[in-house]
Amino acid sequence: MGLFGGKNQFPVEGKTILITGGSEGMGRAAALQLSAKGANIILVSRNVGRLEEALVDVKAAAKSPSAQRFTYISADVAEHDYAARVIAEAIAWNSGNAPDIVWCVAGMSTPMLWTEDDSLTASRRNMDVNYFGSAEMSRAILKKWLAPENSTSPKAEPKHLVFTASVLALFSVVGYGPYTPSKWALRGLADTLAMELNLYPDNPVKLHIVYPATIVTAGFDRENQTKPAITLELEKEEPPETPETVASRSIAGLEKGEYNIAVSFLGNLMRCGAQGGSPRNNWVLDTLIGWLVPIIYFFVLRMMNGSVRAWAKANGHPMKAKKST
Repeated sequence: MGLFGGKNQFPVEGKTILITGGSEGMGRAAALQLSAKGANIILVSRNVGRLEEALVDVKAAAKSPSAQRFTYISADVAEHDYAARVIAEAIAWNSGNAPDIVWCVAGMSTPMLWTEDDSLTASRRNMDVNYFGSAEMSRAILKKWLAPENSTSPKAEPKHLVFTASVLALFSVVGYGPYTPSKWALRGLADTLAMELNLYPDNPVKLHIVYPATIVTAGFDRENQTKPAITLELEKEEPPETPETVASRSIAGLEKGEYNIAVSFLGNLMRCGAQGGSPRNNWVLDTLIGWLVPIIYFFVLRMMNGSVRAWAKANGHPMKAKKST
């Protein structure tokens, strides 16, 4: 991409896109918007009823209803080896061809303090859904895309693999112990695969990772049921975004060819402050902002840690308070 824009790096018209978590929230919103751009859509989720409802809306949003095709596959991304079956069914439906784009959106969050009785159980479930759900799908589709018989040339139109992480993979907040590690792990896998894909110049694949913040969904309502009061207090100034807004900004980043896609101003600051060895969207701009962010964090972390200490002073020992309720 040039300084003032350029070619769309994520053309979807006529392409087949598989979306996990496609029956609700951000995944459903992305499916609707990609359908409106001319893509064929495969929705993946557990609940068949919600899949059927979402599919009706995705079909209705189609740019060219007579030319586009739509289906769904019911699957639990937390089940071991689920992805091989899903990809096999997708290929059979898609006339023997693998999807051109796979977007892993399915996720969950179970916030709680780490000392709570259920925190490790919640952590394992979050890891199964958020990390292994995407990891298994990435392995299944990459084995198809990168097979020797599918080699073309470095100049061929690339396939696209999109992970969905969270700004909490860039900046940690108290109360997200069961959730944050699953998204950090996904970020680590993405950075590793971004380098590994250089081994296959004749099987071009572009990798992307999206970092949403708070999204207003049914999942958000569920996570608030276990969220510690101090976490709610720290988040109260953060305005949640709609799934449609997050999906639209994510697609805009994909069309620019970005690797790390943060969908808010604060998210972009966090991205630039935690890049490590990640590929950059813009080496000059990202580096300059990365120099600035530690100065900002000096004040932000003092404020946030001060708020946590003040909360403890006002409310007492968290484990005692939990037992008394």
